[in-house]
Formats: sequence, structure tokens, C-alpha cells
Amino acid sequence: MSSNLTNHFLIAMPQLEDPNFFHTVTYICEHSSDGAMGIVINRPMELHLADIFEQLKIPIATEKVSEQSVYIGGPVQSDRGFVLHDSNSEWASTLRVTPQICVTTSLDILEAIAAGKGPEQNLVALGYASWGAGQLESELAQNAWLSGPAESDIIFKRASNERWQAAADLLGVDLNLLSSDAGHA
Repeated sequence: MSSNLTNHFLIAMPQLEDPNFFHTVTYICEHSSDGAMGIVINRPMELHLADIFEQLKIPIATEKVSEQSVYIGGPVQSDRGFVLHDSNSEWASTLRVTPQICVTTSLDILEAIAAGKGPEQNLVALGYASWGAGQLESELAQNAWLSGPAESDIIFKRASNERWQAAADLLGVDLNLLSSDAGHA
């Protein structure tokens, strides 16, 4: 494998028409010779944290988090929750992606968020994106994606509708000017 894309953004090229990934930005949480796993960060659902807390019977101590959007994290295991968050604490099931960004799948982080004691910066998603061995590299070679280093401000502070272009801006790319024709020198 030529490069590890952990802690990178995968930015869907404008011509990528797969409805699961059209105009998406995916944060890659893990990438190895066995494949890759990431969370789409710019597809909010018509679901809020209050809905999740109610379904899980988690009491809400602070209304501030109730209206926070829940995201479609990807097409795999769309009934399973993932929380991308800053690294102020670790939880029962946490993968530390970088010293600053983690992904957690355990219920204790949702309970802490509902109680107002969770990570200050977080993005809650249902489902994730996954690629088998060599699949992501093949899709990159076919110009389905741009990739570049991730920035936490885009994940946690940008409006979801701005994240696709903001991630491309990190690479100096205007997605509106890209051609759908692929070429290799």
C-alpha cells in the first residue's frame, strides 16, 4: 500500500453518482492493507440526538444537545451509532484516530453527552463506510475520490453543507471546476 489515509478526508468527485456517497466527505478512521473504515460527515438526517436519547431511554440533562443533528455515517450497519469526538476522555469502546480525534461506539459516551459531560466537540452518526483490501486504492485510481489530510474544524465547526467544498479547499481545489474525464500521465 502506497499511503495510509487514516485521518484523511475522502472527498467525492462531482461525477461520483453512488447515492451513498454523492457529494460526501468521509473522515477515514482506519486504513490498512486489510481495507478502510470511515464516517461520512456531511449528510445530516432528519433525526436529532433527542430522538436517539428517547429511543435508548437516556435522560437528557441539557437541552443544548437535544437538537444536534445525527448523520448518515455510511451504508454499513446503519443501525449502529458512531461518535466522532475530540479526545478529552476515553470511553468503553474508543479508537484513537489521532491524539486529537477519536471514534467511540459505546453507550457510555451518549449517556455523558446527554448529561452535558461528554466531549465538547462531537458528531454522532448512524452507520459507516467500509472498503475491502485494495478497494479504496482502486477507487482512488479511477478518480472517484480526492483525498487529503483532515482538519478537525471542518468536522466539528463547519456547517454540514459547507464541508464538501471546505475539505477540497484544503487541497486548493474548486470542485465546481473539475472535469468528469479521468486522465493519467
